[in-house]
Amino acid sequence: MFKNHLKIAWRSLKKQPFFTFLNTFGLAIGMGGALLITLYIHDELSFDKMFSDAERIYRIDVDVKFGGLPEQLGETPEPMAETLMRDYPQVELATRLRDRGSLLLRKTNVTSNVKEQHSAFVDSTFFKMFGIQLLDGDAKTALTEPNTLVLTRSAAEKHFGVHNAVGQNMVVNNGETHRVTGVIEDLPKNSLLRDHSVFISMSTTTPFAQIGHWGSHNYYTFVKMVPQADMGAFQEGLDSLLGRYLIPWIQVFYPGMTEASFKASGNFLNYSTMALTDIHLQSAKKSELSANGSIQNVYILFFVALFLVVLAIVNFMNLSTAYSMKRAKEVGVRKTLGSNKADLVRQFLTESGLICFLSLLLAVGVAFLVLPFFNELAGKEISIPFTNLFFWTILLLATTLLGLLSGTYPAFFMSRFIPVKVLKGSGLSNVGGSKVRKSLVVFQFTVSILLIVATVVVYQQLNYIQSKELGYNKNQILVLEDINNVNGQEQALKREILRLGQVQNATLSSFLPTPSARTGQTFFKEGSRKQEDAINFENWRVDHDYITTLGLELVAGRDFDMAIPTDSSAVIINEAALKTLDVSAEDAIGLRVSSDLGANEEDIVYQSIIGVVKNFHYDSMRRSIESLCLSIGRFPGSMAIKIGTKDVATTVASIEGAWNKIAPGQPFNYYFMDDSFDRSYESEQRLGKIFSIFTALSILIACLGLFGLATFNAQKRTKEIGIRKVLGASVGQISYRLTTDFLKMVGWAILISLPIGWYAMNKWLEDFSYRIEVQWWMLLLAALLAITIAVLTVGYQSIKAAIVNPVKSLRTE
Repeated sequence: MFKNHLKIAWRSLKKQPFFTFLNTFGLAIGMGGALLITLYIHDELSFDKMFSDAERIYRIDVDVKFGGLPEQLGETPEPMAETLMRDYPQVELATRLRDRGSLLLRKTNVTSNVKEQHSAFVDSTFFKMFGIQLLDGDAKTALTEPNTLVLTRSAAEKHFGVHNAVGQNMVVNNGETHRVTGVIEDLPKNSLLRDHSVFISMSTTTPFAQIGHWGSHNYYTFVKMVPQADMGAFQEGLDSLLGRYLIPWIQVFYPGMTEASFKASGNFLNYSTMALTDIHLQSAKKSELSANGSIQNVYILFFVALFLVVLAIVNFMNLSTAYSMKRAKEVGVRKTLGSNKADLVRQFLTESGLICFLSLLLAVGVAFLVLPFFNELAGKEISIPFTNLFFWTILLLATTLLGLLSGTYPAFFMSRFIPVKVLKGSGLSNVGGSKVRKSLVVFQFTVSILLIVATVVVYQQLNYIQSKELGYNKNQILVLEDINNVNGQEQALKREILRLGQVQNATLSSFLPTPSARTGQTFFKEGSRKQEDAINFENWRVDHDYITTLGLELVAGRDFDMAIPTDSSAVIINEAALKTLDVSAEDAIGLRVSSDLGANEEDIVYQSIIGVVKNFHYDSMRRSIESLCLSIGRFPGSMAIKIGTKDVATTVASIEGAWNKIAPGQPFNYYFMDDSFDRSYESEQRLGKIFSIFTALSILIACLGLFGLATFNAQKRTKEIGIRKVLGASVGQISYRLTTDFLKMVGWAILISLPIGWYAMNKWLEDFSYRIEVQWWMLLLAALLAITIAVLTVGYQSIKAAIVNPVKSLRTE
């Protein structure tokens, strides 16, 4: 019987090629879109699960407030790992990682460097913690000695080759020589370590590390728990760290400090655990090893995929019932010849299943073709696992379920036809006036309008970020990297560059408003050394040209002046710091602060506030602007150069010439500040593009469904249209009447979707400290787009029905 059902189904589909195409195309769009999103979500959920015992690995995080705004950090103090291993039985292994950023590497017998963008200091237990196998070298001893390092395959191949690297010496940043003791495989793209290519022994940092220093949070600390560890008891142990270790360390500087007084002053320090496999989607700390995703975006995309599939199902139902009148007599004949309702249901379900499997083939083919574009859009390296049996099993089961869901309603709908009535041609006018199909169209457009609202709001928020006054000038600013590798010739390089006619100004500093170095420091106002009076600022080391080059605006006081020697111990603060200090901009000028915690009162070194700059956005707009001070210092990791010409290529070439003159053999690396700013919001930009594409797909599917219902309606009202034309109705009047019926459904969809869209997008915007409001015109725009799309879709079918010869219409059975 199944073979017979399949044969009849195939013949039926071939007899109605346009209907078959619409159904197959609609389902393929929904299935293909859902497949791409599912692969994306699977990749996001797979992060860091490839590591050995990943389910038992946790990172120690901290929420801290000490004299400033609260901070959420993924880094902990230097002694944390050793303390946890020693004092906590729940911990099987602990290891640390301290991010170093970019560095220059070269073989000892060459002069040209190769830049590695991401490197880190790690403990010797690092590879054991994550179960990382070495391609060459011994993981147990690779990083036990100072000045040793391990390279990834890609980094090793740049210099020696994979199996020739171990034992070789390399010069790091034109300074110390390090020995290569191991090579590992490139780390997976779905891991938090994916960007790192060089791992240096932590013992190399010992001369510079603050041993036993509980007040500085610079180390990512990972712990592997024993099987079935009591995480509740472990958390209680973490809660006790403040009183057991932090307070005794602070008492060295403040003898009267107690845990109670620390908390009474409004400060807090709370350590917690973050599962390794949750970091990518759940963590939003101020410091992360690599760019994280968002569980919120995963949920959003999951519902988009679900909506696409549901819309495709609804579309199939509408198109199937729209064409059911053409098969009414077939059903009547089958019933007359002995077919029962169950046989007919099985027959129609076989047809829907066949369409679904044809759609599956088309969907997989389309997904494969557009996958490179989707990967570029999403910033992924996703592939379709054609050789994975589990993938095909899930796909086939999902397609079977989809066939049942999409075919059930049409199958039962058509199997209810009464043979006597349909064979006489009567009764069909009463068939298909179902509220179910109209409700499905309302649902389709509700989802489509919701997606339109989301797309409009996301793009408006991105436009707001792009166009908002930032408080500094990011345009025409070229940032020259690795200035600390010019062998102390930073000022000579700056002078050489300033001689170029195309350059307006330049400043030396690692600290820039776009993603760059960050450092916080605790200060006290003069005359107050109490812990509860401590204030925390971000402290940026800059040179005398920083404010001028970046176009910061002074609201009080003055800029740094090289002619005034005392400015070497002066600071300039931002407006946010005024709130922390509880003073006005005018009163802040001349106020003295100090970060000299351990000195005797008479030996304290104070810094005078000489200026106040207007607040400028130096962090993501998801966060509020925090207290900041600028001071003269020597931390020239980069140089920001203000260009005064549109001939950028010539200017860059001139700057490169100056670089090669001062630092021959050193790689010339630069970027533009506005590009760096844009990269800060890549995830939002990608979400906006993905939204727009899948919104277009959902609208296309909804239009197919609306087209099907319009076709059904026109068929059902053929005689009515003929009678109206005979009585003098114009084509315009008939088209208007037919179109109005559908606009009522779109109207209901607008009434349902707009309040939901307004609420949902306001919740999404809550993640931004600086954001737009969901304006009435955004909702109106979504509604007008939906109406326009509906009119265009239905209008064609309505006009087509209205222009038919009335004689032909009246003869229709």
